[in-house]
Amino acid sequence: MDKVDFSLNGKIALVTGASRGIGEAIAITLSDYGARCILVSRKADALAGVADKIASRGGKAEVMACHVGDLKQIEGLFNGIKERFGKLDILINNAATNPYFGEMLGADEGVWNKTFDVNLKGPFFMVQHAARLMVESGGGSIVNVSSINGIKPAPFQGIYSVTKAGLISMTLAYAKELAAKNIRVNALLPGLVETKFSQAIIENDMFREYAVKMIPLGRPGQPMEIAGAVLYLVSDAAPFTTGACFVVDGGALA
Repeated sequence: MDKVDFSLNGKIALVTGASRGIGEAIAITLSDYGARCILVSRKADALAGVADKIASRGGKAEVMACHVGDLKQIEGLFNGIKERFGKLDILINNAATNPYFGEMLGADEGVWNKTFDVNLKGPFFMVQHAARLMVESGGGSIVNVSSINGIKPAPFQGIYSVTKAGLISMTLAYAKELAAKNIRVNALLPGLVETKFSQAIIENDMFREYAVKMIPLGRPGQPMEIAGAVLYLVSDAAPFTTGACFVVDGGALA
């Protein structure tokens, strides 16, 4: 390779949790660089606006509904992808949930199960299905969107942090197992990013002040500031990058 290449022309990319926030920014960015994006969320209606934005920028996007915490829906999703596209080059496991904000001692089994199903079990089987499809076409690239909370748990986000730590470990295990199949697997670890997902922190003056004090750059990130890291990881600019935990957090872990 004598030139760094960020082009994704001819690539089929699947982005979960693509209806807003980081997922939306990732999908738009991958499309800007030539990928045909499959936008996934629990409800197809929520993705229409993102698909329209991509189309207005000259890109192509398909909308497919799937609850990533439901294994039958995941299987149906990939059957549909194989039938419609015949291949998959890129998987972005971005969908996540954090239904409980409080001390772990107060959490019940339902909270644990919901967070685990969407944040860890679902991504595990998404990678499994994606990798089988990628093998058929010679390889691919997978990015699991974890969090710096997987390294350093945040207050009142214990269960979420546990699942994100598991996602990091899962990434490393899959990276070793799939390297011989020409499939690269990396993790993205964002810090605090200004999205609807983080509004419990962003919109609370006390929590926001505490969180921002931990960020050397002195502010939350924006979704598009995260998307560039994903573009690098899935493109031919990163052919020797696998098993990496790519931190984008304004210096919070420094």
